[in-house]
Amino acid sequence: MRPLQGVGAAFQSDREAQAGGEMHVLSLLSTAMFKVDIDGVSASISDLFPDWTTLDRFGVVIDEPFGGIGASHLIQSAMMAYYDAKPSRRTSLTVYPEVYAFHVGKGYGAHAPYDFWPARREVILKTSDPREVLDAINDRGITRIAIPDRPQRDVIHRPKEAEAALDRIASAYVYGAGGRVQNPDVWIEGVDRRTEYNAMQTLRPLRKDKVSKPASTANRPIKEADDDYQKWLVERDADVTSAQRAASSATRNALLQNGLARESYRRVGIKEAIRRLASAGLTG
Repeated sequence: MRPLQGVGAAFQSDREAQAGGEMHVLSLLSTAMFKVDIDGVSASISDLFPDWTTLDRFGVVIDEPFGGIGASHLIQSAMMAYYDAKPSRRTSLTVYPEVYAFHVGKGYGAHAPYDFWPARREVILKTSDPREVLDAINDRGITRIAIPDRPQRDVIHRPKEAEAALDRIASAYVYGAGGRVQNPDVWIEGVDRRTEYNAMQTLRPLRKDKVSKPASTANRPIKEADDDYQKWLVERDADVTSAQRAASSATRNALLQNGLARESYRRVGIKEAIRRLASAGLTG
């Protein structure tokens, strides 16, 4: 598998990044590392997620191998909104962001390097039944949702589940696993190569014979030092084949210019998002 190009230049070595605890998004990324355009006009993360509050929760639905990588900048921008809403989350609390990945039908490779951690935040659904998927989203109180670009389909959900989602979810976005969608109205560009670090770590083949486990530093625990995190990576490694990993890596490489990615998205209404959610896992 060809590694993601240009990303490594942002770090003298993976070992240095780990020694500094750089895998924790709160210390790795900042709002200034993302350039947002909405409807052809320069915008901000706060424009992307209007009226974000301290209680917002972001979810991404995944239905193909490493599909969430195509929504990297949207996921990471949501994390920035989470921390910006309450700066103490970066300092005194040092908590992981309230973000959730919903794998539809089966697991599609660990996305935990993006800080979908602890493991309960990476929800592996053993069914493609859209009623179960919406139930899981409602259970986690998701308020901002990213859906793969799938056809709209009518489904009769369990009583009041669709209504609950319509009442609670404030924003919905369509994304593509390759990082682009047709007829986009949102573009997000990374302007610092560290914005590709999580994608690089997610796509990297796992060496089961030598799993890297750095020590926590500065009295701040990091997930990479957690035995459960290492076990989760091993467990999820069986979700995908080496060929699928290589194909996803090649797709991401093709998107990069000078080590940076520019991704496109389409904002949709919540009703449309629920209708597209009904096809997740069926056409991936």
